[in-house]
Amino acid sequence: MKERNLYTTRIEPFIDKPVIKVITGIRRSGKSELLKLLQGKLYQRGVEENQVVYINYESLRWKDYSTAEKLYSYVESIRPKKQRTYIFIDEIQEVAEWEKAINSMLADWDVDIYITGSNSRLLSSELATYLAGRYVECQVYPLSFREFLDFHAFDPGVQLAERFNQYLRQGGFPAFHVGDFADSTIYQMVQDIYSSVLLRDTVQRYRIRNIDMLDRLVQFLLDNIGNTFSASSICKYMKSQGRTMDVETIYNYLQALESSFVVNRVRRYDLKGKEFLQTNEKFYVTDLSLIYAGRGYDLRMIGGQLENLVCIELMRRGYSVGVGKLGNLEVDFVAKRQDEVIYVQVTESMNNEDVRMRELRPLQQIHDNYPKYIVLGNPQPTGMVDGIKCMYIADFLLHE
Repeated sequence: MKERNLYTTRIEPFIDKPVIKVITGIRRSGKSELLKLLQGKLYQRGVEENQVVYINYESLRWKDYSTAEKLYSYVESIRPKKQRTYIFIDEIQEVAEWEKAINSMLADWDVDIYITGSNSRLLSSELATYLAGRYVECQVYPLSFREFLDFHAFDPGVQLAERFNQYLRQGGFPAFHVGDFADSTIYQMVQDIYSSVLLRDTVQRYRIRNIDMLDRLVQFLLDNIGNTFSASSICKYMKSQGRTMDVETIYNYLQALESSFVVNRVRRYDLKGKEFLQTNEKFYVTDLSLIYAGRGYDLRMIGGQLENLVCIELMRRGYSVGVGKLGNLEVDFVAKRQDEVIYVQVTESMNNEDVRMRELRPLQQIHDNYPKYIVLGNPQPTGMVDGIKCMYIADFLLHE
């Protein structure tokens, strides 16, 4: 089993603390494996196997325990009565009124609880109502580039650019990288993830009846990675395709896709007014392979794909991310984490002088001392320009 140190190191400080560990993320991102890794950490600390209860609601084995009362009764029947019980429940949203069971376990027993879920809105509403102040959340993403390198035993002669291009083509769902799969096989596998997430975590959860319209909206998003747009502009696009879709429905569908971790909304941030704007957002997919599942692998979309990788990497590292607006200029990403701020521009290359000036100009207009980066899709000469660090994207993704 491969380590996911980025996440275990975030969760380990909360082991045996009186808070529920909530692990969220898109299906097949590695949440179940993370639970097993955490169980391994417990065994290393001397916890005995009979103290650990593991339930995975993706398995039919647990279909008869899909209510709060039945879940509570089952755990009560097998837990050790004189020792602390460590409870791991995978895909908890499959349990009706699950929050009542978790709340009762906390109140009645000596327990340490870990749960995972693939729907952020479903989890957050119940957590806020029943467990406010008593949980910590960790979102798991598909593999970062650093993790991708850890999963593969590359020959030392394989250059960094070649390794990165493989990551770019294949995406980061962990299951694709535990064997030697061809790109075509990976795209077939991701189609299954794409369908599962769309059908189970979006259509069924939110009772979406017009599946064709949802699919058209997803296709629009995939075609516009890295572009700003509004719900009204989507309405106009749908109308041009002979379809009618109102703004409220679009917002509901977008929220459903966000809640299922298919896409990530990035709002525009006014760098002068220091506030988020309400119009013309951007959306990025949680993993590039979702684009390939929906649209195929297309190098003509490389600019948006590179932006997507950088955006998700910043989120993976715990930054809140916005699109910077400075008058008529735009900074691809303004990333904040506590009192830390970085500015990032992403471009395929700066071989053309016009492109070079276009990418530099917004960062040159920001007069503070926070780090500024231009991330390049090609391993061309890099360095510092007016205090702005230019980096090859593979180096940026590996940069601490």
